[in-house]
Amino acid sequence: MDALEPKKLALIRILQILKEYSDEKHPLTQEEIISILKREYGINVERKSISRNLSLLKEIGYDIESFRSGSYLASREFEDSELHMLIDGVLNSKYITAKHSKDLIEKLCGMSNMYFRSHVRNIHSVNDRSKTDNQALFFNIELIDEAIEKGVQITFDYNKYGADKKLHRTKTHTASPYQLVLNNQRYYLMARNEQWRNMAYYRVDHITNMTLTEIPLAPIETIEGYENGINYKELSTALPYMFTDKLERVVFYAEEWVVDQVVDWFGDNAEIEQLDGRLKVTVRVSPHAMEFWALQYISCVEVIYPTSLREKIKERLEEGIEKYGK
Repeated sequence: MDALEPKKLALIRILQILKEYSDEKHPLTQEEIISILKREYGINVERKSISRNLSLLKEIGYDIESFRSGSYLASREFEDSELHMLIDGVLNSKYITAKHSKDLIEKLCGMSNMYFRSHVRNIHSVNDRSKTDNQALFFNIELIDEAIEKGVQITFDYNKYGADKKLHRTKTHTASPYQLVLNNQRYYLMARNEQWRNMAYYRVDHITNMTLTEIPLAPIETIEGYENGINYKELSTALPYMFTDKLERVVFYAEEWVVDQVVDWFGDNAEIEQLDGRLKVTVRVSPHAMEFWALQYISCVEVIYPTSLREKIKERLEEGIEKYGK
């Protein structure tokens, strides 16, 4: 210790010690608390002071259990199981960089005790995951929130990956931002492209050099299909691949065993009719997205309407046969 702390900080330090070193399996005796206070904070107290401070902490609402074997903090803001879920979410989020993932996991670990941290093995595998390398992600999110709050347009460079697996600038965009959408472990900016004047979905981790303008954003009600604002229920199920074409009614047959995938992708947006041995499904969805989705499940899904989409899928299959039939 470079300097001794005053005894009046003992109450706060005892709480910190219980948070860091105790749980149901690791209660701390008063002697152990006294030892840690002296070792880590340079505070010398007597046993009766420990007992008095523990009573004070209980009186102000902290859930502390005390037995002959010692005392421990019985409840926290997050249970360990909840922290594990949050850490798994960070670890598997492709839109968070490896560095930010490690920092966030460290902060989450700090909300439990030393014994929890020792069991979090996954923190060492962050760099092995498929993560974005755009360090501006969180800054972009803050700017987008600010632009939406102020009601102004934004400009930014949009980037795409090249063969070198690095992001390269394609074009500078001006857009009216409306919403951040999390889909397939990626953040998308829902905004009107001011050049084409249509709704677009931009990968936030592909955006760089974002700035706010002083130009008021275009009201979302002025965009075709959004006269009544955003239909969040439809948005969550109708755009599985975040394409921007107009939603249409699509009807397809599906094998019964694939119903889980149908519900996972389309949710309550899907009208399902059970036929002999298969399902007839009706949804409102982006035709472009539906084309890719149907090809993904080609062995068990058959699009029957609209005819134009059915023909497009047929063309894709014929192109595939030509490539793989050689």
